[in-house]
Amino acid sequence: MARSLAKIYRMGEVEVHALRGVDVDLYRGELAVLLGPSGSGKSTLLNILGGLDVPTTGSVTYQGRELSACDQDELTLYRRAHVGFVFQFYNLIPSLTALENTALVTEIADNPLAPEEALELVGLSERRDHFPSQMSGGEQQRVAIARAVAKRPDVLLCDEPTGALDITTGIRVLEVLERINRELGTTTAVITHNATIASMADRVIHLHDGRIARVDVNTAKRPARELEW
Repeated sequence: MARSLAKIYRMGEVEVHALRGVDVDLYRGELAVLLGPSGSGKSTLLNILGGLDVPTTGSVTYQGRELSACDQDELTLYRRAHVGFVFQFYNLIPSLTALENTALVTEIADNPLAPEEALELVGLSERRDHFPSQMSGGEQQRVAIARAVAKRPDVLLCDEPTGALDITTGIRVLEVLERINRELGTTTAVITHNATIASMADRVIHLHDGRIARVDVNTAKRPARELEW
């Protein structure tokens, strides 16, 4: 739960207002899309919800705890225990196999999935011993998703996860996110500027100029495999 979030970046004498009084909730088990153009505040909001950044003013509360009052050590523990991240670029370690990249987070999680199980969930069991250089962009992104979900996060935050992919590969990645949301019940938030992706969400949160412009509820979600752009 976020209330009255504002984020101001100061660059010399210039102030950039990335968020301007945002109120937003993420509901347990939902798949939400945060939709808006570049510069609308989507990534800033995601980073604050995930404990990667703190607001200038306003509050973020998770399970009754006010994150905006936490210090960096407490935010690190919050991210480690509760949040998985997927970014546009995969951030895999080149010298580790898919299995080893996935296993990294299981060493710090309290109740992780087995790395093999996480890779099966994203459809990459047969690629477990391959290095990132031996995999396509879509496969690398699916390894990144496996790594994120292997620690069984309560919340999965995805920042433009299909941004570097072609449509066919992007849809495959969205199908993986859809499956994780459905089978694990992981609350999933996907940032995108691609309006087509919004039709697979339970709710669509529209951002513009650092504000929530409106929130739409999809009464009839479309499966990822039917999306076109």
